[in-house]
Amino acid sequence: MRRALTAFGTLAAVAVLSVSVAQSASAATGDLIVNGQVHTSPSGCFNSDRWPLSVENRTNELALIFTGPDCSGLPIGVVLPGDSQVSEFGASVFVH
Repeated sequence: MRRALTAFGTLAAVAVLSVSVAQSASAATGDLIVNGQVHTSPSGCFNSDRWPLSVENRTNELALIFTGPDCSGLPIGVVLPGDSQVSEFGASVFVH
């Protein structure tokens, strides 16, 4: 049951992110830190070359973790603004 709720939450976050991407043409405000590398005012996809994937979201937007490079594969995690997450299976992060 917990897995189903997690999957539903991830899909809901993807839907919210899709709407916010459609409504906004500018980059996120703040910093996205992916495995220690800082991206200021990030927009788009950021690949990781290390596992586990570590994400600190210091932006005003949601960040989605994907299983594949170039934000391909399944979205497996959502990092809310101000939160951080470590993902054993994450390969890339998308933020807008």
